Amino acid sequence: MSEIIVKQTTIAKEVSLKGVGLHTGKEVLLTFKPAPENNGYTFVRIDLEGHPIIEADANYVVNTQRGTVLEKRGVKIQTCEHVLAALVGLEIDNVIIELDASEPPIMDGSAKFFLEALEEAGIVQQEKEREEYIVKDVISYIDEETGSEITIIPSDEYQVTTMVDFGTKVLGTQNATLKHISDFKKDIASSRTFSFLHELETLLEHGLIKGGDLNNAIVYVDKELSPETMDKLRVAFGKENIAVKPNGILDNLTLHHPNEAARHKLLDVIGDLALVGTRIRGKVIANKPGHYVNTQFAKKLSKIIKIEKRNKVPTYDLHQTPLMDINQIMTMLPHRPPFLLVDKILELSDKHVVGVKNVTMNEPFFVGHFPGAPVMPGVLQVEAMAQTGGILVLSTVPDPENYLTFFMKIDKVKFKQKVVPGDTLIFKADLITPIRRGICHMQAYAYANGKLVAEAELMAQIARKKEEDIVKK
Repeated sequence: MSEIIVKQTTIAKEVSLKGVGLHTGKEVLLTFKPAPENNGYTFVRIDLEGHPIIEADANYVVNTQRGTVLEKRGVKIQTCEHVLAALVGLEIDNVIIELDASEPPIMDGSAKFFLEALEEAGIVQQEKEREEYIVKDVISYIDEETGSEITIIPSDEYQVTTMVDFGTKVLGTQNATLKHISDFKKDIASSRTFSFLHELETLLEHGLIKGGDLNNAIVYVDKELSPETMDKLRVAFGKENIAVKPNGILDNLTLHHPNEAARHKLLDVIGDLALVGTRIRGKVIANKPGHYVNTQFAKKLSKIIKIEKRNKVPTYDLHQTPLMDINQIMTMLPHRPPFLLVDKILELSDKHVVGVKNVTMNEPFFVGHFPGAPVMPGVLQVEAMAQTGGILVLSTVPDPENYLTFFMKIDKVKFKQKVVPGDTLIFKADLITPIRRGICHMQAYAYANGKLVAEAELMAQIARKKEEDIVKK
């Protein structure tokens, strides 16, 4: 059964929200804007010179004390998780988020208002296919200090379960589960942030939660409310009277769900894992999650995905009739045996090329290169990648037989595995920049036995042969 191809999405038009930042107390205007394919989520600080861009990337996380804070080149985005959760919850892939302050508005402490604004803007399909990381193995991260743990296991769709234990009578153990991302709006989006009274007192003393009021945070009263604390809260929240409900929360609001705290923690997990930078197909099980463990897990997952992506071996039918056989290759490349290191060309476009070499024991270089334990020299692997790339650049001229190719630069060369007799090498070269003036800048990879064996960034130039050599020929 073939996979259904899902296209990327963005929003149809821009849409704005106004509010105050929870911790800064500053009024802020947030604008969601449509973004091009493969953009992902990017924050733009329009209040700063040059409108710096901060990508929603786990590697930019610098603080997780009271929310997830991103920083790039000294520019910060605070408390980004609720905005990101709304985007993931609506399965939107590409959006630009403009802010005229460092922190998005807290709104009611949930993702509800962001989600509603995005729905108002409308969601449109784009041309490119959506990338998705399919979890095949169990991946975990444990914070030994707190006992918090996040695990992801294979699943047919993105699912999240959170289990929280706050160790207090007022709020004991709670669980929440999201089985389908399509249920995010109904079951999770409106779950508000919360705080315990003892935390609230500390935050007020340190001048934090300046934008807090009793409408954007559930306050669980986990200690006796002294007259002094009552006075502080009345001043902080501009209320004449404050009381505690029988269920142990301040009398500012009614819970949307009995397990609203666990649901909000699930919302945070989704927002923080958006920093992985790609869609995930797997089941997340988060025990005592928090921004620190969430973002550490996001960093770990992001690294694994990057390595797998880099090492991902393209699949080709080696038995198919090649696009170019050895004779056709020799009409283009000036190289000849024993220095012709490409046997077949399987694919060729204006941006990439795929070539093949069958490594046999009869290779001349094995005579002198570790004859007792034959290994193909790394420099020849690079040369073979370059010859494959040479086909790409020579295909841009009408008379390739009248040109020679020369190296200009070899960079970021890495050898991962040994290449030995019996291996079939597959070379793939992709243009990094368009070919200009016969200069070809490409990223090249060599694969064998289902593994990446070598990679390099190559730059080559084609030069026309001297007229007398062409005439002699």
